[in-house]
Amino acid sequence: MSARTIDNPKVVSREEWLVARKKLLAREKQLTRERDAVAAERRQLPWVKIEENYVFDTPSGNKTLADLFNGKSQLIVYHLMFGPEWQEACPSCSFNMDHTDGALVHLAQRDVSFTAVSRAHLSKIEAFKKRMGWRFTWVSSNGNDFNRDFHVFFTKDELATGKVNHNFNLGPFPGTDAPGISVFYKDKDGNIFHTYSAYGRGTETTMNTYNYLDYVPKGRDEDGLAFTMSWLRHHDRYESGELADANLPYWPAD
Repeated sequence: MSARTIDNPKVVSREEWLVARKKLLAREKQLTRERDAVAAERRQLPWVKIEENYVFDTPSGNKTLADLFNGKSQLIVYHLMFGPEWQEACPSCSFNMDHTDGALVHLAQRDVSFTAVSRAHLSKIEAFKKRMGWRFTWVSSNGNDFNRDFHVFFTKDELATGKVNHNFNLGPFPGTDAPGISVFYKDKDGNIFHTYSAYGRGTETTMNTYNYLDYVPKGRDEDGLAFTMSWLRHHDRYESGELADANLPYWPAD
């Protein structure tokens, strides 16, 4: 499904290539240092205490937000777009989740638990999770305000105004559900704090396929597409080329 071909921009000797590579390396190191600095600043953000007692539907019964920490002090929540009326999860969110299972055992070694949360009913979540072959924890927020409170769900009336609160700004949004990541900390007394959230391209580093594509000559190869990520399929549909349900939104570039 490549959108274009490319020609070598310039063919040079190994020595000339090395000069150009070292020049780029200096910029890459600068970017790495800046990323480290931003990460350090992220860790110093103030916290907000969670007062709401959110209860989620899970395969082992109702569980609170505190339960989702699963014995850890840090919890990453992925806001996975899957509305109650949908038959499948968002293809872009599914692409993100395809990168998740391998990280779980390593996150656990660093005192981190991971949970995906969607508004879909648990029966739909479980069926789609089985189809995708995923192992991560995935719970339903249907019946509570978790998605609304973390600005990843909007009513049709709110969408009609063209000003919904998403990614820390008021503006238009293409659908009722949005992707994102939220992070929480639980202290020794059981108090829970919201420490961080990211939306849109702010969660892009978790999609390692993109990181690999950024290495290759064609890059992400999305410039000529109808919209960013339109090449994506649920991973069991690439061979057939079948698109997801036409009513499902893709991840908006932001």
